[in-house]
Amino acid sequence: MEPLRYRAVLAAALAPLALMFGCQTNTGTAPDQPDAGIRQLLPETVAAHPTARTVSAPGRQALATTRLASTTSARHAEAKAKARTELENVVTNAKPLPDLRARFHRPTAIEYPPDNPFSEAKASLGKMLFFDTALSRSRTYSCATCHQPSRSWADGLPLAIGETGQPLTLRTPTLLDIWTVPVLGWDGKFPDLESVAFTPILSPGNMNMPSDTEVVNRIAALPRYVPAFEAAFGTPEVTRRKIELALATFERTIIAGEAPFDRWVMGSENAIDAPAKRGFALFNGKANCASCHSGPSFTDGSFHDIGTANGDDVGRGRDFPQSEKLRYAFKTPTLRDVARRAPYMHDGSIKTLREVIALYDKGGIKRPSRSDEIRPLHLSSEEKSDLLAFLQTLTATPVPTEHRAEQR
Repeated sequence: MEPLRYRAVLAAALAPLALMFGCQTNTGTAPDQPDAGIRQLLPETVAAHPTARTVSAPGRQALATTRLASTTSARHAEAKAKARTELENVVTNAKPLPDLRARFHRPTAIEYPPDNPFSEAKASLGKMLFFDTALSRSRTYSCATCHQPSRSWADGLPLAIGETGQPLTLRTPTLLDIWTVPVLGWDGKFPDLESVAFTPILSPGNMNMPSDTEVVNRIAALPRYVPAFEAAFGTPEVTRRKIELALATFERTIIAGEAPFDRWVMGSENAIDAPAKRGFALFNGKANCASCHSGPSFTDGSFHDIGTANGDDVGRGRDFPQSEKLRYAFKTPTLRDVARRAPYMHDGSIKTLREVIALYDKGGIKRPSRSDEIRPLHLSSEEKSDLLAFLQTLTATPVPTEHRAEQR
């Protein structure tokens, strides 16, 4: 949700609480009014404690005796701190206010395209192929070499490494919740998941197979695939298209596990702590992260210049050279399991989440292609820590994935 809509939605819900403190909610009044700082504080704090209830008349009277407006910076800071403490005490016994958590509920089912519907047999075949090193020229690399289940379906490297041992130009993206992404690749070169597989398989720098015919013949020569293809497609014949369909079907089953954030979204108030709740408010408000990292998978599936790439590293702009906004634009990655997937950015250039937050706080290079959502944030040290605390709640406990890597 955009920051303006975020403030508008919360304004009505915050009105009773604002009256308790003798201040106004941030509905567009002049920012130089005495209560402006408090108006900014309240949305952050209430969203961090989304169980606020109305307070009895005596309670309102007692709270109203402490006016938060101040004419000096010292008194104002003290009043803000007191407001935060009092409000946190109030909201712990409260009726739920409208908040943003509903926007992050996980879907109950995976959606499959009409031309590649799900079947257990097809997913099972896809899993066999995914972990099979027969798909690489040297028979030493599989899809799982770069997309490792134990590393949240990535590899933990700054740049992907092919079977030749040389680094590629981009970091390996995670496959978590990949079914939610409409256009794939850091630069969006793939229109769907089915179109992805043979690019790394045939790439000389990656899995290095000489041709799709060689891939098909190699798989067809392995007896274990005869019953698998027949079960999935009704015939044992191996084709490139069947390999693409099976791999994509399996990959759509790769979904993020339940993280502490998910338990909080579902109503477990103690699943995440107060700093993380404040970080969630910042994520949707002042920090503006949710403008791109939206929805339950924390990605809008789109492409943005965040003001970091330069030179020939033009991303989506390579396919759309006439588009000013797509120059230096790269895919918005999911934030699922983000604490376990360092390093960060499309080129693996940022080592830690704290550094990522610092980068966004600066606002990136100001240029025509830079996303309208990117700008200096002026976050305080506490706000950066709260935002980091929230991001860490998006990582689930790893679940072992049973598989057998074939090597023939």
